[in-house]
Amino acid sequence: MSKRLIATLFGVLLIAAIAAGCGSSDSTDSTAAALTKAEFIKQGDAICEKGSKQIEEEAEEFAEENDIDTSNPTDEEQEEVIESVVAPSLQTQADELNELGAPSGEEDKTGAIIAALESGADELESDPGVLLKESSTGPLDEANELANEFGFKACGQE
Repeated sequence: MSKRLIATLFGVLLIAAIAAGCGSSDSTDSTAAALTKAEFIKQGDAICEKGSKQIEEEAEEFAEENDIDTSNPTDEEQEEVIESVVAPSLQTQADELNELGAPSGEEDKTGAIIAALESGADELESDPGVLLKESSTGPLDEANELANEFGFKACGQE
């Protein structure tokens, strides 16, 4: 992959990682004990790190399978990677974080993070070119900011 595409995807991964560091209070497993905030952050950071590696690997596989010249990918090719690899991976991370269940008393904060991540993933899926535009704001900025404020160490660190 080109260094620019890898850097773009890595930036997305980091942002996703931040956003992914949150779960919501909608956990359906009532038998599981609620995580502490520290445990939630630790497990969320692990999800983010795993998701980042997965995106990088899948993006490279996608490029190989689709004969994408990674040294000079077109905007269209980069958009295909974002739509086919990045956005679905972000949604998977959001789902995994949601499954953790929010720490007691942190339901609103984690719910806001997960909602922002899902919204960003949806926007990337419907308009993958948004990541390639030079802009002061991006579809994952809110999730990134909220995750940083929550205290994640790996998620969302640029």
